[in-house]
Amino acid sequence: MHSADISSRALRFFENRGHTVVPSAPLIADDPTLLLINAGMAPFKPYFLGDVPPPYPRATSLQKCVRTVDIEEVGKTSRHGSFFQMFGNFSFGDYFKEKAIPFAWEFMTTSAVDGGLGLPEDKLWVTVYLDDDEAERIWRDEIGVPAERIQRLGMSENFWSMGVPGPCGPCSEICFDRGPAFGRDGGPVANDERYLEIWNLVFMQSIRGEGPVKEGYPILGDLPSKNIDTGFGLERMAALLQDVPTIFDIDTTRQILDLAATLSGAKYGASVKNDVSLRVVADHILTSVMLIGDGVTPSNDGRGYVLRRILRRAVRMMRLLGSNDPVVHELVAKTIQVMGTAYPELVSEHERIDRIAVAEEAAFVQTLKAGTTIFDLAASEVRASDELILPGDKAFQLHDTYGFPIDLTLEMASEAGLSVDETGFRELMEEQRARAKADAVRRKTGGHGDSGVYRDLLALGPTEFTGYTALESEAVIRGLIRDGERVPAATEGDLVEIVLDRSPLYAESGGQVSDAGFIIASGADLEVLDVQKVARKLWIHQVRVRSGEVTEAQNVLAKVDPEWRIGARQAHSGTHIVHAALRQVLGPTALQSGSYNKPGFLRLDFSWTGALSQETRSQIEEVSNLAVRRDLPVAVEYMPLRKAREMGALALFGETYDEAVRVVEIGGQWSRELCGGTHVSHSSQVGPLSLISESSVGSGLRRIEAHVGMDALQFLSAERALAVSVSDLLRVPTNEIADRVSTLLSQLRDAEKEIERFRAVHRRQQALQFVNDCEAIGGVSVVAEDLQDPATGDDLRSLALEIRDHMKDRPAAVVLTALADGKPIVVAAVNEQGRQLGLKAGDLVRTAATVLKGGGGGKADIAQGGGTDPLATAPAIQEVRRVIGSALAP
Repeated sequence: MHSADISSRALRFFENRGHTVVPSAPLIADDPTLLLINAGMAPFKPYFLGDVPPPYPRATSLQKCVRTVDIEEVGKTSRHGSFFQMFGNFSFGDYFKEKAIPFAWEFMTTSAVDGGLGLPEDKLWVTVYLDDDEAERIWRDEIGVPAERIQRLGMSENFWSMGVPGPCGPCSEICFDRGPAFGRDGGPVANDERYLEIWNLVFMQSIRGEGPVKEGYPILGDLPSKNIDTGFGLERMAALLQDVPTIFDIDTTRQILDLAATLSGAKYGASVKNDVSLRVVADHILTSVMLIGDGVTPSNDGRGYVLRRILRRAVRMMRLLGSNDPVVHELVAKTIQVMGTAYPELVSEHERIDRIAVAEEAAFVQTLKAGTTIFDLAASEVRASDELILPGDKAFQLHDTYGFPIDLTLEMASEAGLSVDETGFRELMEEQRARAKADAVRRKTGGHGDSGVYRDLLALGPTEFTGYTALESEAVIRGLIRDGERVPAATEGDLVEIVLDRSPLYAESGGQVSDAGFIIASGADLEVLDVQKVARKLWIHQVRVRSGEVTEAQNVLAKVDPEWRIGARQAHSGTHIVHAALRQVLGPTALQSGSYNKPGFLRLDFSWTGALSQETRSQIEEVSNLAVRRDLPVAVEYMPLRKAREMGALALFGETYDEAVRVVEIGGQWSRELCGGTHVSHSSQVGPLSLISESSVGSGLRRIEAHVGMDALQFLSAERALAVSVSDLLRVPTNEIADRVSTLLSQLRDAEKEIERFRAVHRRQQALQFVNDCEAIGGVSVVAEDLQDPATGDDLRSLALEIRDHMKDRPAAVVLTALADGKPIVVAAVNEQGRQLGLKAGDLVRTAATVLKGGGGGKADIAQGGGTDPLATAPAIQEVRRVIGSALAP
């Protein structure tokens, strides 16, 4: 049974039993406590928590998930994968154990002809939580599972949570007995390889707090209602039904694996090491394609770092398998071919996905080269100090700064006869994770930390937003919140949060900052500092009470600063215009992947791999301003999400949309996007639009910044003033500035070349003089001098090599010191004959650097170092002469 058949059967089975089929949410989680969607129930979390009323009592879905906690285990076991698809059926207070258990059993044991999976009942075992007598009774008395095939397990196995604060509850798992070939008997308690878990029923009824992932965390209380979250991992079920040994051998993933084997020349099944590498490649390429498809781009933090890490691991594995050629392009194409039927958006985004992935592969190849150089230098320093262990901080630097995988560092160290201080490396990694966790905790503060307060207010109904048509609205204060607690009143000087029943003030979302404004009450004046949403339905106004006192249930007047709103509308409509201009100039794959706009300013991130030329930037600016001049109408229409997508409306990656969406059009089809922001009514109201910068913000991601309206005029005015000032300095008209600067730069380059020519002549003369005055020590011609004139490190190195080259006919060693910006530097160079007598440049530099109170090192032929004592250059040279004499003494 193919994977697609399994998922379609499951969705159809539960749809026929009153469940609404819900499409997979994007992998980018709409949840401050999650980096990526890691469970099938994650998109429904607000319904389980009671933060948002569920739009349906029952749902079923096949959800894309990414989990990287066990990334090191991928490929080593039969069922660890970073990307997986979770089928689930959900009840939001509608039914509980009494229906969830029969539904699961019926679907699994109903014959394939009748729409089920056709699993034999005598192969199925059941586990329940330690004290869940009710679940055991249903399994035994209503379903008919023999008591000896029902086992109880503890919290780490049979109590579910997402690993972070939120919904949780006891589990009941259904396991399939794969037979004696997979291990000893005794049920799931005895052997979870033989008795494979294939379905998990979560009886979601509690809320957990902070604590360990698996067990030992506190239970904070009950959910508003008892819910059901049950389902199975599609890949694991497919492996069972297709009778293949691992999830990498199923009908989808195996196609990617086979291509990786072909491209690398490795044979799958020939060795454990190669098998693991091929599985990692298949899994990681699949995960990368799904992440990029949902708008994630490689970066050094957050989701982007997850993508970068797994994509680079895949490239690294291909190189270990013997492939030194670019491979990502073909692997991405195969992945999209395999997964495109289930996720057609991958097909339409093929070019963008490929471009980002290929660019990251190319960047990593350069990283490998740079990292290898850094490793070689670090390894040389370790050997020079007579050590055999690469320090943990060096391994961490390779990992953190250069993106060098630790397994690669370990492998190269082993090849070099060294080991790695893994303990030190892990400690530094743990410190980094601790910092990241602290940041995550700070991010969560605005998430569900005080959800109980907001949940009570949300129960009174969502905030009605009136700001699309009005700049002020009469309203009633529903709640006052200070430090996460409801308070009855607030007085002058207080900083509090206010929830109103209706508000004209825009709450920050979709890249648009919140409105500035005021709330006026009888005898009180409040300044609005920020407006945020909770559960996308409750407006939270952060205010400072400037005078008077306000209380709950008081009537107020909420007002938007009109000048602020004008600028905000111009910037947000300007963002849509620039996005449309980008697509017109660069093509449809230049899709927005993030934005930020505030009055007079906009910033737009978009998928693209190379810098834009000045000509291209000018084109984008011209197309944008032509759209402004054409006075295009701006229209807003509400419609079902499906219809909006059919019309070609663009959605921002990572955003979550309701079934009814707001579509904003500028000039009809010219710009059509899903958007909840405030906009002008005609494009001419945006005013002039001036691009101020275009830059890279990550691999495959560019950023454009622009001013609009009066800010654009002020920017252009400042640019004009600067041009006039430069014109006066150069004594040429403004239209000749570029030519005049070009001429000056050409003259400057010519002058620099002439200076360098004189310096080379001087250096040659210096070198000859030093050669003529060289000292013979133990049969070696030695030039050991402290230069009196300041010099750069490059100057000193060039002079040392020049001197050494003039003494090719004999053993020679050169050691020079000088001051660079007031600090001592030292360079040593030893020719082949000198090295044969036992002299090494690195040793000589370390000798001098010790006297200079510094350090240094390098290779045997050339080395460089420095120190902190500017008065020690002459003593350092004397010590070098002494050490050379001792080394060459008979």
